[in-house]
Amino acid sequence: MRNRWAILAILFFVRLTIAFQFQTVAAVAPLLEKTFGVGLADIGLLIGLYFTPGVVLALPGGAIGRALGDKPTTIAALLLMTAGSLVMATTDIWGWQMAGRLASGVGGVLLTVQLTKMATDWFAGKEIATAMAIFVNSWPAGLGISLLVLPALGTAYGAGAVFLAAAALTATGIVLIMLYQPPPGAAAGPAGSARLDPLALSAVIVAGLIWGLYNVGFAMIFSFGPSLLAERGWSIAAAGSAISLVMWLSVISVPAGGFLADRFKRPYMLAIAASIAVAALLAWLTRTDAVITILVLIGLIGGHPAGPIMSLAAQVLVPETRAIGMGVFYTLFYAAMMLGPAVAGRLAKSAGTAAVALDLGALTVLACPPLMWLFERIVSVRNRRAQS
Repeated sequence: MRNRWAILAILFFVRLTIAFQFQTVAAVAPLLEKTFGVGLADIGLLIGLYFTPGVVLALPGGAIGRALGDKPTTIAALLLMTAGSLVMATTDIWGWQMAGRLASGVGGVLLTVQLTKMATDWFAGKEIATAMAIFVNSWPAGLGISLLVLPALGTAYGAGAVFLAAAALTATGIVLIMLYQPPPGAAAGPAGSARLDPLALSAVIVAGLIWGLYNVGFAMIFSFGPSLLAERGWSIAAAGSAISLVMWLSVISVPAGGFLADRFKRPYMLAIAASIAVAALLAWLTRTDAVITILVLIGLIGGHPAGPIMSLAAQVLVPETRAIGMGVFYTLFYAAMMLGPAVAGRLAKSAGTAAVALDLGALTVLACPPLMWLFERIVSVRNRRAQS
């Protein structure tokens, strides 16, 4: 298979499995609480465990892929994800639930890093912005599907059926990735051999923090949103369907944000304005009965910063530093995504309501605009030094 758009479709589906699997816990959180006798703090920890391996594996992830090759690495990652889901589907011991979630997370980290590299290989210099916007959209698409399917499946057949569904999807990903072929002339380069200068490293760290904090805010919606609505008397299925509106609308707003940023050449202003709006909407969501309206607005606005934020690191990275730079970027992202749900779960337990988790999400998103300003200052200083 040599058509790059067909390759992108395969990569899109395989990456979608990560989002689908990540959402399995949050989608049936009330069921897990009853089945295992745990609380919101434990659910938050289980959700965050999925991203824990990224703190350790994001940096060496590219090197692992170069050593094993694209296809073997992705297959190994998908096998780990499948095994993790099967463990969670077949055990009634909470400790094994955590072990299965951790194994799934290891696979998810390796898959994330490798798929991003594979997509870049095929589209470098050829519609890269369009391709990456489509590629990034696999995450909200996977979450949206999971929110529509998994709560109903869990209500009808139990939490085990939800994890079996995730295992079946990742197994399908193994079949599809077998069709992948590298682009003509692809060869391993010297990526990762160069060192980042201090200002470039600082810029990448800030960019990773921005992406991590913004995603923590978004994660609060689909991780604790169903529990918030359940507290208000919504059924699990109805709550999941409502929250899925954010993900489905994000499929539209993510590429729209990238297009607007490129069209008007003001990516910082777009990202800052959208972040402030999303933070306000998250805070409002916990204080109003107009749930559907707020969720629709979040979906329509929330995807706009994704393209501009994802392009930040590229401003200071060259091909020789891209592997190590993106490793740093993803390390910060995974650290934020590991800690965010766990902290939110503990706060929700202390307060006795999931609303606190959404308020925390509003604060993390509100932290992004000043960090964007800091990033722009670092890049400006670096560019001035380069010209002098």
